[in-house]
Amino acid sequence: MIYIQTLFEFLYKAASAALFGILLLIAFVLTAQMGSHEFYGFFRYDYLLFYALIIQACMLYLKLESFAEAKVIALFHIMAMIMEIFLTSPQIASWVYPQPAVFKILTVPLFAGFMYSAVGSFFARSLRLYQVSFSRLPSFINMLLLALCSYINFMSKFFVPDVRMLLFIWSICIFWKTKISFKLQQKTFQFPILPILLLLAFIIWIAENISTFYKIWVYPSQEDAWHMVGWGKLGSWYLLLLLSLVLVMKILGNRDENGQWRLK
Repeated sequence: MIYIQTLFEFLYKAASAALFGILLLIAFVLTAQMGSHEFYGFFRYDYLLFYALIIQACMLYLKLESFAEAKVIALFHIMAMIMEIFLTSPQIASWVYPQPAVFKILTVPLFAGFMYSAVGSFFARSLRLYQVSFSRLPSFINMLLLALCSYINFMSKFFVPDVRMLLFIWSICIFWKTKISFKLQQKTFQFPILPILLLLAFIIWIAENISTFYKIWVYPSQEDAWHMVGWGKLGSWYLLLLLSLVLVMKILGNRDENGQWRLK
């Protein structure tokens, strides 16, 4: 019985932590029939923006999210929008938003940043809900440098050699001994951090396939007919997860000189 209760608590907290992302995915599916049509002066992407703002406001009002967590999410939103504007520019065109929008910056509808914010929201809420701590964590300088290089590489790889393999090796070297601990049913569980990041990258990859299927965005090879997003995207999501995790940990917690990290 205790195992069932532990599993239920784990799944409940996981769903709660991922609430923002789950609600966005549901909206992607339900608004698919809107297509590129205008409704009362706005388009599908605009209504997704209104919806995301309402979710954010409700989570703050209902105290499902703290203002400190909201600040992290806002920072990640801004960083994501900068990257999106660059990667969807006509000169790069890594992917496109195929439908019109009133509220957009150049080629990017404003709701797009909330998709990345959902990742930041998940990490921020997970740390609190699971009472997460880390042991043998690398120095923040090391982690921040890795996160910054990963962020830059997303854009610089179009002009200089892609160094993501070096970034993967770097991340493995510094996080190899790092453990994540969390509590369920008053018991503490501990796992290596790297397999968990890979699992989360796979889950986001599934969400990406759902999103492209419902034409939230599409890659150039999907414009004529949809197909599954390539497995290579797992690496991109892995690096993005590292970036968001490092930002969340830096802002919401403290690391001591022994590499132990806990929420403030």
